[in-house]
Amino acid sequence: MAVDWDDLKSRLLSGAWLALIGIGSIIVGGVWFQMLAVFVTALMVWECWTMIRGASTTTGILIAVAATTILSAQVFGGAGYYEFLGLFFLIPIAGAVLLERERMTFFIFALGLQIAGNALVHFRVDLGLTLMIWLVSIVVVTDVVGYFVGKAFGGPKFWPTISPKKTWSGTVGGWIGAAIVGIIFVMFFNAGWTIILLSIVVSFAGQMGDIAESALKRRQGVKDSSTLIPGHGGLFDRFDALLGASLFMLLFISLFNVSGATF
Repeated sequence: MAVDWDDLKSRLLSGAWLALIGIGSIIVGGVWFQMLAVFVTALMVWECWTMIRGASTTTGILIAVAATTILSAQVFGGAGYYEFLGLFFLIPIAGAVLLERERMTFFIFALGLQIAGNALVHFRVDLGLTLMIWLVSIVVVTDVVGYFVGKAFGGPKFWPTISPKKTWSGTVGGWIGAAIVGIIFVMFFNAGWTIILLSIVVSFAGQMGDIAESALKRRQGVKDSSTLIPGHGGLFDRFDALLGASLFMLLFISLFNVSGATF
């Protein structure tokens, strides 16, 4: 049976310009990366609201503006991961009160989005450029290798009721790609061998971020999180895996008291 590569061109084009902007801002760092992280996170909160509400509304736009304001206060105010933790709950609570349905769904996703976006900013500041490159590389390689392996080999579905296109072959292919990234960092960045196992776990966390967003879209009966990226969905569609990886890394750093990059 012929392999369907119809979505490859749009996937590569959207991925290329997003990678150019994202990687450029990560390398430059500072206020540029901070502003991008705040802006993208707020827009994803808006996308979450829109998917649940069924349409973009003035309230949804105000939610996004409020999220931008709160995240900016946290980021540019120099707050750490847990300082002003209560601010993270303002948008989820407000949205849950204003929505007529799926209140807990919005609460959970809006809270997770803000924490993940804030964590990425602090990773760049506290742990440096090398860790950010490693984290983004894991997410990108997992997605790319998983896509090609899944398309080429097919086979049993990973979670058909939530994401019918994802296969076990693509999932495992993503883990192998992540392990290769880990090996590269062992060879060229003096990382310990445990980075290979950590790379695989981060890869899986990113895949779970993708699955979580797919579950949200399926629950709301939508194909894409929005139409912000012409012909290829929304920002949440593109950054769901990075957000999942970010949340896992935040948990890992918190549990093991990581104060700086070890490679």
